[in-house]
Amino acid sequence: MQYNFSNFKAELKKVEEFLSKEYTQLNIGRASPMVLDGISVDSYGSYVPLKNVASVSIEDPKTLRIAPWDKGHIKSIEKAIIAANLGLSVATDDLGIRVIFPQLTTETRQTLVKVLKEKLEEQRIAVRHERVVVLEEIEGKKKDAQMTEDEIFAAKEELQKITNEANSKLEAVYEKKEKEVMG
Repeated sequence: MQYNFSNFKAELKKVEEFLSKEYTQLNIGRASPMVLDGISVDSYGSYVPLKNVASVSIEDPKTLRIAPWDKGHIKSIEKAIIAANLGLSVATDDLGIRVIFPQLTTETRQTLVKVLKEKLEEQRIAVRHERVVVLEEIEGKKKDAQMTEDEIFAAKEELQKITNEANSKLEAVYEKKEKEVMG
């Protein structure tokens, strides 16, 4: 009986997608609406995602334009962006809000690379956790005599191969983003 790795591969794909999404939300000195994805705004007494109360567009390579659908939300949007502490400058005008991305210094680039490494390590831990879950399942099949010793050995080898591939993909995502940050 062969072990089915499809669930494990699906979980690893989710980990890789999560890392990519996390990296898109980082301020790398270029205007990107995705940097604001994690911001919630106070709207009529409840907190909702920014994209639910305003449109966000790229004005130029260093500036985003936020146009709230209700002009009464301008102050709460401005407050939410400042509170998010993303290192962005906020300017309010009659059309809405301009979010300015500052030029990155060498020091901020190095700090960003450290953050990238931390996020990479968090996802490596997630991969190891998923690997442990599958190993326990394989060992359980051994105890229940559902798999032979040879099948278990082959399953463990395949598990390690898939894990190594996943870590390589995470590393590639990290290296691509690091090059982007360091310019």
